[in-house]
Amino acid sequence: MTRQIQLALAATFPRRPVPGRGLLDVSVTALRVTPADLDLYLHVNNGVYLQMMDVARTNLLADLGALPTLRTERWYPVVAASTVKYRRSLRLGERFEIASRVLGWDERVVYLEQVFTRGGHLVARAIVAGRFLSRSGDRIAAPRVAALLGHGEPSPDLPPDVAAWAAALDVAHRDPD
Repeated sequence: MTRQIQLALAATFPRRPVPGRGLLDVSVTALRVTPADLDLYLHVNNGVYLQMMDVARTNLLADLGALPTLRTERWYPVVAASTVKYRRSLRLGERFEIASRVLGWDERVVYLEQVFTRGGHLVARAIVAGRFLSRSGDRIAAPRVAALLGHGEPSPDLPPDVAAWAAALDVAHRDPD
């Protein structure tokens, strides 16, 4: 099964919400490397990691019970920026996990960390800046999304490396000139 089909299934038929799961809690997605994930060097293609991350973020929203709410609001998530650091290869048939968690947000963007592990060893770490849009094309403020998903408190401080990354890529909130 390609990861695009897996993403469509995860969004259409989401896994059950996890009782008591909060916006800042970790969501874990267990996967296995398939032949369609491999490149010519017989390890997972770097672009496939991004598709796997899409599936894991969809599962994070499912764990929160957020997908029906987002459908009602007619909002959907998009990636504004991402970066991945690869430490080890994933090969055919290997089982691995992606731990996804929201790190915080500003007025524009929700920041997430997604960590790939295999057998307790770090495989890759990704930082993602995500936004939410409405079906009419409006940008939805990240604090509004956080509140809708049950987190009415202000964002926690971002880790310094993530804040620096966001500023360097110009995805962080900035005041209008």
